[in-house]
Amino acid sequence: MRQLPARVYEFGAFTIDASERLLFDGTATIQLAPKAFDTLVLLVENCGHVLSKEEIMDRVWEGSFVEENNLAQNISILRKALGEGTQGAKFIETVSKRGYRFIAPVRRGSVEPEEMDSTSIERTVARITIEETIDLDDEAPSRRALGYGQIAPALPAVKPETRYVQNGEVNIAYQVIGEGDVDVVFVMGWVSHLEYFWEEPHFAAFLNRLASFSRLILFDKRGTGLSDRVPLSELPTLEQRMEDVHAVMDAVGSERAVLIGVSEGGPMCSLFAATYPEKTTALVMIGTYAKRIRDEDYPWAPTPEQRDAFFELMKRDWGGPVGIEERAPSLANDEAFRTWWSAYLRMGASPGAAVALTKMNAEIDVRNVLPSIRVPSLVIHREGDMCLKVEEGRFVASQIPGCKYVELGGIDHLPFVGEQDEILNEIESFLTGMRHAEEYDRVLATVMNVRIAGGEDEQAGRFRDFVRRQLELFRGREVETANGDVLATFEGPARAIRCASAINETATRFGVEITTGVHTGECDVHGGTYSGFAVDLAQEIARESTPGEILVSRTVKDLVAGSGLEFDDAGSRSFAEGQGEWRLFTVRN
Repeated sequence: MRQLPARVYEFGAFTIDASERLLFDGTATIQLAPKAFDTLVLLVENCGHVLSKEEIMDRVWEGSFVEENNLAQNISILRKALGEGTQGAKFIETVSKRGYRFIAPVRRGSVEPEEMDSTSIERTVARITIEETIDLDDEAPSRRALGYGQIAPALPAVKPETRYVQNGEVNIAYQVIGEGDVDVVFVMGWVSHLEYFWEEPHFAAFLNRLASFSRLILFDKRGTGLSDRVPLSELPTLEQRMEDVHAVMDAVGSERAVLIGVSEGGPMCSLFAATYPEKTTALVMIGTYAKRIRDEDYPWAPTPEQRDAFFELMKRDWGGPVGIEERAPSLANDEAFRTWWSAYLRMGASPGAAVALTKMNAEIDVRNVLPSIRVPSLVIHREGDMCLKVEEGRFVASQIPGCKYVELGGIDHLPFVGEQDEILNEIESFLTGMRHAEEYDRVLATVMNVRIAGGEDEQAGRFRDFVRRQLELFRGREVETANGDVLATFEGPARAIRCASAINETATRFGVEITTGVHTGECDVHGGTYSGFAVDLAQEIARESTPGEILVSRTVKDLVAGSGLEFDDAGSRSFAEGQGEWRLFTVRN
């Protein structure tokens, strides 16, 4: 067997000469910053052993005070240089709450370094490269040559186990992979199927790379994939999807997580981040949007006619590679990918569910939610995205306070198609360098204001007791007011409306008249007290309401798409200075 010089190491396609401070990838020298190189050598020389973060920092930055963030950035640089996530490669493992371990097999040198110089090492590496050149004719089916000159990465040898958690009466399928210090909940857009994720090499590589620096949590939304199928009239609203995320996080013991939303997953993740900032470490949205129907203020979305044409296409062609030309143009002519995409869609949802889900998503509008997001946020969009225009990503980022926006080249919508490493590098760098806010005193909430008039004191008292029972039933929180109104907050607008309807239907039995206003917006929270714009506007809307009417803001209506609730347009109203003009809607009985 060929002897290697001392302090020369081989692993995968790489060779390190620690004495000469050289790293080769089989064809060329890879340039690394000094501290990154020192970190790699330290990990390789301790292959198979966990090195604590403190030990690595002490040895690499000996005698210097550095933050843990410096080490995390070096690890990120090394993973990128070594191509982790491509062709199933993994070299550096994050050991949760401990440190890092080099897990690839390493061949170590055993003779003096003078016996081999850098030139001979390069010749050796070149020879190894020639000997190990891939012969596509002999490759296993898990790898293939692509039409545009790339080779698909290898599929993972072991796929994550699929497990279930029950939310109400619905079982939600989920998977967990990776052992990183940060939890990441990945929310795929449109339809999904957990186990078919791993049947496509590019998708598998994308997820493996995410899992290399996180504990990655995947799930199928109710009605799709491996989760329970539900009637078409009960497909998940944004509110229910948030609850399903809660259930999955609880099942895996996750108290806080980074939410990564792709395409249609973005609106749900943005609503979750605004509503539950204490449970959201950070928010990342890739190729996302704020609404799906064009209007004067949002001219980039499809027109109603274009959406109707797509619905007809889905009805006619579901079972084939529907939408592949817009979502993955780089692979649209690759037969293996077309076959996988067709099967993925079929397994993800039935034709009827796919159309109903897409129609429901077209009604969602989160424009008024975005300014309420207070967690570290990153929006990534490809400038030539053929499914969602780049202006949509720019708009979303512009509405989120302090949001980082990254625009990349490319025309693919699916993040795992095209130059996926560009996206993954941005995500890893962002999560490595972000700062966390420890406390949040401002959250997104739905506020219901019920004004009570008439009725004798005893009846009014009994009615208030009834209202409190309804609030408990619908998981509302009563907020004290000075004027005798009932003011309550909810985590979702559909629940608030249903609570208001139950209260409204019973008011006449107690001999009282009520007017009700509902708005979803940002609230200041101090202890158990809620105040701020959303509270003020809900009270103003209640004053505009007539007895027995439930009047809601446009924001509320836009967030309950798919809930079965129906509304009548009540026109626009102007409120006090600073609250502006709002379009209002009456809840239809």
